[in-house]
Amino acid sequence: MKGFSAHRPVLLGFASANLLYAHSFADILNEDTGEGYQRPFNARHSQDFRRYIKQDGSSTIPLTLNLRPPSEGRWAVRDAGLAAELVIEPGAGKVMAQVDCQHRLGHLADLPTVLPFMCFLGLSRREEMEVFSIINSKAKGLSRSLLDYHEAQFAGDLAAERPELFIALHLNNSEASPWRRRLNLGGNTTSGLKRIASLRMMQQAAHDFVRATRILKDMSVEAATLTVERFWQAVAETLPDAWADPRRHVLTKGIGVYALTRIASDIYLESREARCACDSRVFAAALSEFVDRIDWANDGSLRGYGGQGGVKAAVEYIREVRRRAKYKVVSG
Repeated sequence: MKGFSAHRPVLLGFASANLLYAHSFADILNEDTGEGYQRPFNARHSQDFRRYIKQDGSSTIPLTLNLRPPSEGRWAVRDAGLAAELVIEPGAGKVMAQVDCQHRLGHLADLPTVLPFMCFLGLSRREEMEVFSIINSKAKGLSRSLLDYHEAQFAGDLAAERPELFIALHLNNSEASPWRRRLNLGGNTTSGLKRIASLRMMQQAAHDFVRATRILKDMSVEAATLTVERFWQAVAETLPDAWADPRRHVLTKGIGVYALTRIASDIYLESREARCACDSRVFAAALSEFVDRIDWANDGSLRGYGGQGGVKAAVEYIREVRRRAKYKVVSG
């Protein structure tokens, strides 16, 4: 049947699971190319649904699909009053994007079970992404980093609208950043580098830095972004062994990222008060005075710190170590 879902024309129909599977696909985000927008496929989730749907009395809400443009030579909708016929040409392949059903369909390639579906007509990938984000914004298990990545794609001026997200994405994309391609965006990647932190974590840390320093009153978002990048360059430079072994150290874990960002704020504010440009050398000089006095290993000085309370305690601990190091230098 033809109709509308709010303001969008759709088809409502029924088809066997194996037929829907044969002509549809999930557009999973490829972090290496930036193509796609969905979370990675969860085989266990899909297998659970397969076991369920084969039971007597099982059912499901309609699958949500989209017939991707262009339609020429691949698919057509033939009107018949209120009804319609969807014709997919032989050899057209997978013409329907699985907007909200990849885990329900993922393991049903061989099942003739009839399922209901709603299919949008010719949404662009961007429009699909908007629908996907609205449907799944509160979904359990959906990466907040993936939703943040979606927001970045929708923003007209990301630097102005979400400066903290602009900073986090720059750290992941910049050739000069030690975080380059190390942030998990919530998709798939074939890159050899292991993702060691999430985009959500980094943008929250960036938000803390922007708020604590009020840096955007001093400079543009782009200049502030370079300041944050220079700080992390200094961290990687002054703690090379710990940075090179993120699994065994806390530098790139939540407690390390949030606590070090607060220290970055301290150094920046001190430099501003001294009317000194805060570049990578200033950050490195400040860090080199005390970072080697802290055991950054997982079972080291910051072991047991967790949550927001843990971050606050870790910051106070690092500040105290830094204060003592500076006092020792001054006292000789």
